[in-house]
Amino acid sequence: MQPETRQLLKLTDNIANKLEKLHLHSAWDLALHLPLRYEDETQIIPIAAAPIGEICQVEGVVLHQEIQFKPRKQLIARIKDDSGACLNLRFIHFYPNHQKQLAQGATVRALGEIKRGFYGDEMIHPKLKSPENNKLAQSLTPIYPTTNGLNQPTLRKAVQAALDAVDLTEVLPEKLLKSLKLPSLAESLRTLHNPPPELSMQTLADGAFPAWQRLKFDELLAQQLSMRLARQRRKSGNAKPLIGNGVLSKKLLANLPFRLTHAQQRVCDEIRADLANHVPMHRLLQGDVGSGKTIVAALSALVALECEGVQVAIMAPTEILAEQHFIKFKQWFETLGIRVAWLSGSLKKKAKDEAKAALANGEIRVVVGTHALFQDDVLFDNLGLVIVDEQHRFGVAQRLALKNKGQDVHQLMMSATPIPRTLAMSFLADLDVSSIDELPPNRTPIKTKLVNQLRRNDVEGFVLSTCQKGQQAYWVCPLIEESETLQLQTATDTLAELQNHLPSLNIGLVHGRMKAAEKAAVMSEFISGSLNVLVATTVIEVGVDVPNASLMVIEHAERMGLAQLHQLRGRVGRGAVASTCVLLFAEPLGQVSKARLKVIHEHTDGFEIARQDLEIRGPGEFLGARQSGAPMLRFADLQTDMVLLEQARQAAADLVAHEPDVVARHLERWLGSREGFLAA
Repeated sequence: MQPETRQLLKLTDNIANKLEKLHLHSAWDLALHLPLRYEDETQIIPIAAAPIGEICQVEGVVLHQEIQFKPRKQLIARIKDDSGACLNLRFIHFYPNHQKQLAQGATVRALGEIKRGFYGDEMIHPKLKSPENNKLAQSLTPIYPTTNGLNQPTLRKAVQAALDAVDLTEVLPEKLLKSLKLPSLAESLRTLHNPPPELSMQTLADGAFPAWQRLKFDELLAQQLSMRLARQRRKSGNAKPLIGNGVLSKKLLANLPFRLTHAQQRVCDEIRADLANHVPMHRLLQGDVGSGKTIVAALSALVALECEGVQVAIMAPTEILAEQHFIKFKQWFETLGIRVAWLSGSLKKKAKDEAKAALANGEIRVVVGTHALFQDDVLFDNLGLVIVDEQHRFGVAQRLALKNKGQDVHQLMMSATPIPRTLAMSFLADLDVSSIDELPPNRTPIKTKLVNQLRRNDVEGFVLSTCQKGQQAYWVCPLIEESETLQLQTATDTLAELQNHLPSLNIGLVHGRMKAAEKAAVMSEFISGSLNVLVATTVIEVGVDVPNASLMVIEHAERMGLAQLHQLRGRVGRGAVASTCVLLFAEPLGQVSKARLKVIHEHTDGFEIARQDLEIRGPGEFLGARQSGAPMLRFADLQTDMVLLEQARQAAADLVAHEPDVVARHLERWLGSREGFLAA
């Protein structure tokens, strides 16, 4: 938090640091830090009429007070009010000031939930106040999300100071607000922070409440304006047109042992048309697991490489996936006389320095790597095309860093997690989307089986029979080593257990903490067929292609997300043999886990899985927004606020065309420095 903000809000360094933990960096952030719920301290309820199981406020005279020692030490006071009814106040943790407040004969005000107790109705750990000089509240009391060491009164004071400090002057046209029947921003924020007592808790929690509608609309409008402007800026960009002569592409296609599908040919044409333009390409290539995105990326890269001196960077989120790409691109490109370099964090310093120098002077024209590619000391001579695989796995700032390595660079992003339409409308308005909606021929469908962990021995028998037929199997575990909080079967334990139960099989292990060379050696053994079973953590989620592997066992599948389960399942079914994915689960299952397992069991279509995944877990992980450090939508919900989203799209088009000053002020208020993230 900036020093001037601390001074403006009269915050101590300690409080400011606590607020930073809640991602509250400015007065505006605090003004948007809305309550989780409210408590009603505006009225006193007679004890005789106080509802059971609801939070309410009562006031009475203390009849007596005592400390009990059984079953444990606790303070109990009994109060009585004018209705003649009595209520017990119980404190399991108490201090001397509690005893002082609850002295016999004192009048005390208590706020809490009344429950049926063994010795009569009681409040456990109520909030106490002395009625003297303590007027009833004029509005409902907000309860905010907080962090350890930051209490509610302090947080309320900070939020109130922010509301008084920020400029809540209306920036949107009155005509627009009237047409949408939306209240002013100032009125909306003040109502949500300090609601009048006549508003019910149910009304305040309803997303259709006008104050909530205003905040959601403003947020969606800022998002739509930002992407519309980003698209305009890109359209006015001056990228170098990459128009290949087709020589390298034709040679690669002639060398391939398969023919492209119609869908692959179509998206290749779309990408080639983009690359030939002065406008920088900003295209998302999406396709289900195993649809053949890598060869499309390779052919796109060759279009750029057919232009003199142009460089191509290919980035993947994990070393295993990046290495798979490196092996593929090297295999395809070196026969064409093109050198492919490898750059990752685990590379030795001498090799890394040599690769960087060759990139900087243009000697290397194709580089494949991980996040190491966007480090400050990696320079390119003439970067023309950036290909980012599994783009949602990178933070937005990371994607921007690589894009900014060149001037108006063409970008191709790939994802095996198909983006649902509602998400594309909202977050990807600046992206052109190509979809490979056709799988290569001769791909066998994968059977998915849900198996209780108690039947683990049966699954081990299935692994043995599969491998005895000459096929191979994966066994995926969610953790590398034992955790006290998550008692899950670990990869190392599973390796030992399978080796003990299946001594006739060769079983290997790969996980994220192994050195790159060790991982490569194990993967090489599995690919060559010398290993029957590969025990692995989720590092093999993407990119691994072993046609002879026909069985995938996923341990504790209930702990994984749908996209991850679908990706893992896609590691099999790549050959001519029928493949099976076994999802081992442990009971009891929560509602979300049940929903995920039902979806993955019933569907193999990645687009349908993605649609249902969005309903279950929201948009964050599809977009890589979480890694940016700032959620892209705080208030709006893509499932329930589609009408507002459409209104925001229409309003954005009109405002950009006719009221640029309004656009600038609205974006400054809502996005500030984060606006650039939406262009990544």
